[in-house]
Amino acid sequence: MPVFFDEAKGIFHLQTLGSSYVIQLVRGYAAHVYYGKKLRQNSNLDGMLVHTGRASFSPSLPGDPSLSLDALPQEYPQYGTGDFRYPAYQVTLSDGTRITELLYRSHRIIQGKPALKGLPAVYVEQQDEAETLELELYDNYSGLVVTLSYSVFTNLDVIARSAKFVNTGQEEIQLGQMMSVSLDFPDHQFDSLYLPGAWARERHVVRKPLAPGITAIGSRRGASSHNMNPFFALLRPDASERQGEVYGFSLVYSGNFLAQAEVDQYGTTRFSMGIQPFDFGWKLQQGESFQSPEVVMVYSAEGIGGMSRTYHKLYRTRLCRGQHRDAERPVLVNNWEATYFHFNADKIEDIASAGAELGIELFVLDDGWFGHRDSDNSSLGDWYEDRRKLPQGLGDLAARVQGYGLQFGLWFEPEMVSPDSELYRAHPDWCLHVPGRRRTEARQQLILDLSRPEVQHYLYDRLSDLLSNVPISYVKWDMNRNMTEIGSAALLPERQAETAHRYMLGLYALLERITSQFPQVLFESCSGGGGRFDPGMLYYMPQTWTSDDTDAAERLKIQYGTSLVYPVSAMGAHVSAVPNHQVGRITSLAFRGDVAMSGNFGYELDLSKFTAEEKEIAKAQIAAYKRRRSLVQTGDMFRLKSPFEGQMTGWMFVSEDQSEALLFYYQVLAEPNAPIHYIKLEGLDPQRNYRLEGCEALYGGDRLMSAGLPLQLEGDFSSRVIHLHGC
Repeated sequence: MPVFFDEAKGIFHLQTLGSSYVIQLVRGYAAHVYYGKKLRQNSNLDGMLVHTGRASFSPSLPGDPSLSLDALPQEYPQYGTGDFRYPAYQVTLSDGTRITELLYRSHRIIQGKPALKGLPAVYVEQQDEAETLELELYDNYSGLVVTLSYSVFTNLDVIARSAKFVNTGQEEIQLGQMMSVSLDFPDHQFDSLYLPGAWARERHVVRKPLAPGITAIGSRRGASSHNMNPFFALLRPDASERQGEVYGFSLVYSGNFLAQAEVDQYGTTRFSMGIQPFDFGWKLQQGESFQSPEVVMVYSAEGIGGMSRTYHKLYRTRLCRGQHRDAERPVLVNNWEATYFHFNADKIEDIASAGAELGIELFVLDDGWFGHRDSDNSSLGDWYEDRRKLPQGLGDLAARVQGYGLQFGLWFEPEMVSPDSELYRAHPDWCLHVPGRRRTEARQQLILDLSRPEVQHYLYDRLSDLLSNVPISYVKWDMNRNMTEIGSAALLPERQAETAHRYMLGLYALLERITSQFPQVLFESCSGGGGRFDPGMLYYMPQTWTSDDTDAAERLKIQYGTSLVYPVSAMGAHVSAVPNHQVGRITSLAFRGDVAMSGNFGYELDLSKFTAEEKEIAKAQIAAYKRRRSLVQTGDMFRLKSPFEGQMTGWMFVSEDQSEALLFYYQVLAEPNAPIHYIKLEGLDPQRNYRLEGCEALYGGDRLMSAGLPLQLEGDFSSRVIHLHGC
């Protein structure tokens, strides 16, 4: 079993496949002892937690001058009782005081992994896949109970942590912050790794050493955001892609978040992650509870790559759900960059017809099909087809597309409303707003208040009506702005700080209802591209539009950074027209295709304008991807060369049984009189020979991984894809 308890010593020992996590009860406090490489269950853990006297400015616990909360590593530290580091939580009691003291009261060990009410979370399909420790901590003065949950996976180096607050006292309690995880490390010899960015250049990779003080990332935008992804890793300085200790932390949440590492005066590191406390509050009346989102912690002794492959497997198979989770994803064409808002049914049919000739499997109609939507200045919320563009309606258009053997997909932006819309004119109070203040518009739209049940019901009715009456196989669910004037007309004044989180709970409830009723529909999340690419959305939608930037050279960085946490099966990747609409760059159709094939492959251009040569290239790309997509979408990914470190990028996918592999190699800018480049492959069976597709020679897996494969690419924006088959 993965959770062991030594009652005599008050020690909990949590064991994953290759890691251990140790907690010890010290005078009622849940103290953190160890997190790292796996220890034997019967290892002697005595003496791992050292108490020592500190300077007079560090207060000690009564009766024991050697025990100071300011130095004790803790599982869920509190504010105001002697620990001056960043607390895991903070509350205000009815008498105005902010002091609580959570001490151990009980625990239970549960087979499997309980769901989190109203929140997305990783899950198990069989009870023996995980075991969950619930530590119940209690503050005697206020009646506050906090239950720390640790779900320990048996066959993966994964622990999922969350916290639940319950008010068992007589008076109300105001939550000001509650981190999902707080974890104290005994030293600060770490680099931080995180994924910042902006619209059209999401999830770039930043690595820098920790230093005294706080290294923090987060979002206050109402969404996980383009700017910072809810992921943070701590790496030993010698850790690389292939070796060394790495600790990953990924928050399963789609709203405001905070992640930070604090190095204190004693050289220890406190990491915490959870809902952003800025502009957050939650009132707990007697008997009420609050559940935090969960943080998925991954330990790897095999570098960043080992951490990534653990996240990939977990998120692909135990976060994503539904009948599309394990299914091959269709090759699609989206009309957005082909037509933008300016199309009619005949034009859409032309693109679908051209796509069918090439082997496309799905046509997606993007923005502009509803209301009077000729630009982004109107009609969001009015989810009725525009009969000017589609005289016979969506049903007729879908039938015409299906007549060419293609599935039909549709774009929505349900969370938004245009001031110029019938919905807004009927319900101007349904958007997020603050009375007496201006309503800031972005992209000429406002955000519907999804904390309100009536708004959720309206959106459910409109979407379910369309999905019930039109043969829609795919939905692209977009969200194109962040929150301002965060307030709700449906909440009392003292609860206005709850609005942003209640919005997320409302969104999750709507998504649960829609995706459950229409399991045959493949849902793809989008937020101006990658502005809400997070585990919370993947729970409901198994793939996300990776970025609005479709330039192949830029996509190398975006897709590389995204792959640190998220599986390739979650990434939408399309071939678009040149000059590229975001950066104006011209690259070959071959290069654009080779980049997009490292994801869920598709096209976003006018296929009816292809030349005869382009048609042949696209046919070959689509046929090749169909042969390989199972390997791309489910294989183990190994990153070989980083686009952040030079002009070359390389990655590969290896089947679980190591019988097949697919290598992608790219060059952005050519180098004159370049040296010969050898690329060392990974993940192969060293005892096996491999044949490179199109080549008769056999190469040993040991040679390919140790000596490498010489590869020369010619010219700017060049690429090569090599399929290897084990013999």
